[in-house]
Amino acid sequence: MLIRRETSADIQPIRAVHTAAFARAGSPDGVPVEASLVDALRADAGWLPALSLVATDPDGQVVGHVVGTRGTVGGEPVAVGLGPLGVLPARQRHGVGSALMHAVLAAADALDVPLVVLLGHPEYYPRFGFRPAVELGVTPPGPWEPPYFMARPLAAWRPEIRGAFAYAAPFLDL
Repeated sequence: MLIRRETSADIQPIRAVHTAAFARAGSPDGVPVEASLVDALRADAGWLPALSLVATDPDGQVVGHVVGTRGTVGGEPVAVGLGPLGVLPARQRHGVGSALMHAVLAAADALDVPLVVLLGHPEYYPRFGFRPAVELGVTPPGPWEPPYFMARPLAAWRPEIRGAFAYAAPFLDL
């Protein structure tokens, strides 16, 4: 498996990954919101190309994708909103998601991003150093309970980074 930055040739395979990974019965057009969200994020000012990563198999097929986009804490651009992270169902539980998570956190750290924030399962993400964001003084932008709204401080973290978190604009349309 290789983890690398997204290229223009990956746009459709990335959409296919998120469509398969987040498929839900009864979706009106068959396209999960996560697949459309990635397209909208790509067109937004919060897009960070260095934090849109794909996992490819030995044949070069895209089997997973993760994206981080610019977010703010207390109105300051000091954070990245992580997600979606998707893996083809046949490749789930084989380390692809973990490899993508480690790679995007390392890339964000190399870019001197102080904080990465996500909305996710409190049983899964602590293994990557995430904890409830409120413990760091960062409050959620919506009605999410603290165990699900998590943050991971990186090397550039400073304790004075506190306040309400805001995702890139396309998240507001969800």
